[in-house]
Amino acid sequence: MSASRILPRPQSLRQVNARALRAPHRCLSCTARHAQQQNASQQSSSEKDKTTHFGFETIPEYLKESKVRGVFSSVAQSYDTMNDLMSLGIHRLWKDHFVRSMNPGTNPLQVPQAKGWNILDIAGGTGDIAFRLLDHASTVNNDPHTRVTVADINPEMLAEGKKRSLSTPYARTGRLAFVEANAEHLDMIPDASIDLYTVAFGIRNFTDKDRALREAFRVLRPGGVFACLEFSKVNNPVFNTVYKNWSFSAIPLIGQLVAGDRDSYQYLVESIEKFPSQEEFSQMIKNAGFVVPGKGWEDLTLGISAIHKGVKPLQ
Repeated sequence: MSASRILPRPQSLRQVNARALRAPHRCLSCTARHAQQQNASQQSSSEKDKTTHFGFETIPEYLKESKVRGVFSSVAQSYDTMNDLMSLGIHRLWKDHFVRSMNPGTNPLQVPQAKGWNILDIAGGTGDIAFRLLDHASTVNNDPHTRVTVADINPEMLAEGKKRSLSTPYARTGRLAFVEANAEHLDMIPDASIDLYTVAFGIRNFTDKDRALREAFRVLRPGGVFACLEFSKVNNPVFNTVYKNWSFSAIPLIGQLVAGDRDSYQYLVESIEKFPSQEEFSQMIKNAGFVVPGKGWEDLTLGISAIHKGVKPLQ
C-alpha cells in the first residue's frame, strides 16, 4: 500500500484557518444558548419560589389568582346577599357614600361640550358600583354620556353582573360594558384613557397590589382619580374586639348556613385581616405616583372600611 493511501490529504492554510474560526464560533453560540436556558430556568424557579398570603395561608404566588378565582366562582350568586348579612346592610350605605364622594358625570348644562366620564370599575363583577355610578351621573348630573367598563377576573361574577344589568336602564345603551381582565395586566386599556378608576372590596384579593396601583396610574389621564373602598383597621380597641369576634365567629357560620360555603367566607375574613392599615395603603398609593388629598383616606364606621383616593398629577 502506498504512502499516499495512508496519509491524510494535505489541507491549505486557508482551509485550516477557516475550520479554526468556525469551531470557536459554534462553541460561543452553544455557550450563550446554554446560559440563556439556565437563566430562564433560574428565573422560572425564582418565580415559583415567591410566596404570598391567601388569607392566613402562605402559598406560592403563582397560585393565588386561581385560588381567588375559585372563591368568587363559589360565592358569585350569593355575594351581595352575603354582604347584606355580614355587614347588616351597612355596605350599601358605604357604597352610596363612596359614589357620592366622587360625584361622577358632567352636567351638560354647565359644560355643553362635555361627553361624559370614562370610568373603569375594577373587580366590580356584579355591577353593584357600576350601576350606582351611572345612576349618579344620570340623575344628579343629568349626564347621558358617562360610561363604565366593569373588569373582573371571574367570569361567574361578570355573568351575575350582566344578568342584573338587564333590569337597569343601561343594558343596551353602550354606556355599560363587562370585560374579563386582571387588574395587574390591563393591556387592553390604553394609557391615559380613564377619568375615574374605582375598586370596591376587591384590591385586598390582588396578588401584586403595587403592580395593580401602577397599572391604575398608567391608564388614568392626568388629573384622573383612583378611588378605592376597602375593609380596613378599626380604630377603637373595644369596638375592634367586638368586630373581630363577629367576623371570625359569625361570618363563616353565615357562609355555611346561607351559601353552603364556610371556607370561602373564612378566607374573606382572613383577607380583611391581612390587608394593610390605612397609613400603609395610603403610602402604597403615593409610591405608585399619585398625589393623595388630605390625609389620604376617610374612615367609615370607625374604620371597618375606608375610602382611599389618589390623583394623577397633571404633569
